[in-house]
Amino acid sequence: MLDEKVLQFKDEIVEKVRECVRIRSVLDAPQENMPFGRGVHSALQYTLDLAHDLGFETVNLDNMIGYAEYGTGEEMVAVLGHIDVVPEGGGWMYPPFAAEIHDGRIYGRGVLDDKGATIGALYALKAIKDSGIKLKRRVRIIFGTNEENGSKCAQYYAEKDEIPVAGFTPDASYPIINGEKGIVNCTFRKPLSGKDESGLLWIKGGTAINSVPDYAEAAFEIGRLDKKKLQLVAGEYGSIEISEDDKLVVAARGKTAHGGTPEQGRNAISILMEFMGNFELRGKLAEFIEFYNRYIGFDINGEMLGIHMHDEASGKLTVNIGAMSGNSEAIELKINLRYPVTKRYEDFSDKFFILMRANGFETIEAVHKKSLFVSPETEYIKKLQKVYTEKTGKEARLISYSGGTYAKALSNIVAFGPIFEGEPDLCHQPDEYMSIDNLVRNVQIIAAAIYELAN
Repeated sequence: MLDEKVLQFKDEIVEKVRECVRIRSVLDAPQENMPFGRGVHSALQYTLDLAHDLGFETVNLDNMIGYAEYGTGEEMVAVLGHIDVVPEGGGWMYPPFAAEIHDGRIYGRGVLDDKGATIGALYALKAIKDSGIKLKRRVRIIFGTNEENGSKCAQYYAEKDEIPVAGFTPDASYPIINGEKGIVNCTFRKPLSGKDESGLLWIKGGTAINSVPDYAEAAFEIGRLDKKKLQLVAGEYGSIEISEDDKLVVAARGKTAHGGTPEQGRNAISILMEFMGNFELRGKLAEFIEFYNRYIGFDINGEMLGIHMHDEASGKLTVNIGAMSGNSEAIELKINLRYPVTKRYEDFSDKFFILMRANGFETIEAVHKKSLFVSPETEYIKKLQKVYTEKTGKEARLISYSGGTYAKALSNIVAFGPIFEGEPDLCHQPDEYMSIDNLVRNVQIIAAAIYELAN
């Protein structure tokens, strides 16, 4: 019955997802009553208005996070999605915020991560409501606004409002993710000595700590570096470009990927650092480049940093250099570390931070999210397994995940969907898309999962 009801909403679901994707909800400077910037605020207001139009009670928690609620009962279950997105980056075939449809797919930044499933969850609840199905527990569809940059929204919710007795976040993949790696997001600053013989004007790369950068560049004063030598070595790379007008710019192009799976990308910052290491630079800039190539380079598992570890459940520790920016005064480096579910932060943190300090780096910020493991015997895990098997005919395996979701920020939540087994994970990548068929399948699964958890 619910599947048929969802199908009745198909065209409306597609259109509302497209409308939401057209909002560029990337983290920006805070404004009055807009803690994460205007774009994110607009997307939050859009989802709350849509929920109200669909007949749900809505709550806006100080513009940090919001939710729609349905039903009665002392206990509450939740579907927790997010409407903020990472920057679009380059390399798109289709406009990243046009939500164009091609070959049955909606293309756009955030359609897969996580606007499609979040808007879809509203219609899953709408299908239950319009079918007259009685639930024993209340249901909330929660709209997060800062998942891509620390989940401050979910932390705020946990401090201010009711914790669900069970729930899920459709922000990863199927079947069910009951283990998530621990995450450490760090920002380091390396002071330089001001203007030196290299004539560095600026250096930059990457836009988000949890994405592999696909572009990086360094600009120098004219005449400070040997352009012909640079071009000669650049010819051996194929991914380095040299340009000159009123300054000399060295640019590196890589391949983006999610920061939790850096092996799927090629880091443009690392390409740039390796290239610059071929030349005899001096001073603090040379120290920075030497450090980078000695301890980081293209090593994504922390072996060069001396912090490598792994387990059977979730695999190896990963290192992603997500962003770099600076000039002749200082360079900032943003590093994303993800460690195995059975390991502890203390197993590597001291060694890592001591190494950074010893090489002249100041710690500007270090945010740690513990690893997560939920017992397979947990009631809501078993209910989600039942739903998945019934809806897909496949075994509902429990898996560990290199990414981080709201499951770490809010108790009694695991990641469940929206990427089906065998489908590409295009989160944080160019030409991110969600097929309309998979969008509808997700809404049907979410509706069934809400029904099971709320009864």
